[in-house]
Amino acid sequence: MPHLLILGGTSEASALAAACAAHGVAATLSYAGRTKAPAAQPVAVRIGGFGGVAGLTEHLRRERVTHLVDATHPFAAQMSGHAVAAAAAAAVPLLALTRPAWVAQAGDRWTHVPDIAGAVAALDGPARRVMLALGRMHVDAFAAQPQHHYLLRFVDRPDRPPALPQHDLVVDRGPFTPAADRALIARHGIDLVVAKNAGGSGAAAKLAAARDLALPVLLIDRPMLPARAEVHDVAAVLTWLGHAERGV
Repeated sequence: MPHLLILGGTSEASALAAACAAHGVAATLSYAGRTKAPAAQPVAVRIGGFGGVAGLTEHLRRERVTHLVDATHPFAAQMSGHAVAAAAAAAVPLLALTRPAWVAQAGDRWTHVPDIAGAVAALDGPARRVMLALGRMHVDAFAAQPQHHYLLRFVDRPDRPPALPQHDLVVDRGPFTPAADRALIARHGIDLVVAKNAGGSGAAAKLAAARDLALPVLLIDRPMLPARAEVHDVAAVLTWLGHAERGV
């Protein structure tokens, strides 16, 4: 019987946890702990880091994990790198459950930058009204461009105010819709959207809204990750585990 560890924090991880519960697959869903109130799950949950590659390797061995699925955010490069190294060290099979990257459509006005630093540098210039659709981890880096008025959207209210002199903060949890994001963008007079190429459908509404409003998007490309096997849907993970998906 497989004993699966899911490195989570995404909707894909939650969907996999639900499928495991439905199929009777023993699984534990691990959160990094950045969200204050993660959604309830039908499998065992652990919260917090592992202590690097060595800590994750020890956890895999101690808990007798037979399979490891990396279903973290596509930009969680450090955790994904640790997963590859720890799985190899503990001789545990690893599979990544990830979202295909977004691809520009007709009407999109995207400019690509390689990372957060590139996005900050690209904002040099006259004051604008910028939607920073990045979550809360990297927001403070944009204090280097204080001339702009920023719109922020977080899942949780932060413990301390963001280090941006001019900003509006919306606390809301997705998935969002293009219509609601169009209204949000219009209400705040946004003229530029900054986003990570996270992929998937749940976070794509802002891009559809920007397309509909003919607004430019500064899109941060995904980080480079070590070579690993990847799939894009829960059914493929179940097949990998040796379980046919029925009735889910």
